[in-house]
Amino acid sequence: MKYNLKMFRGLRTVIYLVPDLGAARDWYAKVLDKPPYFDNGDYVGFSAGGYELGLFPEQSAAASGIPAAREESAAAKGHGVLAYWGVDDIEQAHERLLTLGARPLEKISDVGGGIKIGAVLDPFGNAFGIIQNPRFKVED
Repeated sequence: MKYNLKMFRGLRTVIYLVPDLGAARDWYAKVLDKPPYFDNGDYVGFSAGGYELGLFPEQSAAASGIPAAREESAAAKGHGVLAYWGVDDIEQAHERLLTLGARPLEKISDVGGGIKIGAVLDPFGNAFGIIQNPRFKVED
């Protein structure tokens, strides 16, 4: 069988498990400075720069067989996946996240080539990475 080499189009959605969907919706609406585009009571979706940040209740995840989030995320414990959301000014974005109630997870680091990364834990225990990368361009 021949496979389409463009089968994978890149990141589209990151979903965070949360204990309180309403509180998480309100917090991320402040972080993103806009309301969700989708909210049916079981799932909340935000459009963030052409990608989706989704919120899914822990209790629904457990009922679906998805392991529930813990006090500290798998990424915070050194394993798991950490998604980085693009920002124009990482210091400003990091400070704003902390001001809104996030906790420090990964201090801002210059990883070379003008690229900087950092991460926080949202109030619901999810790792939320941010990246300032002047070279990144979304491809089709």
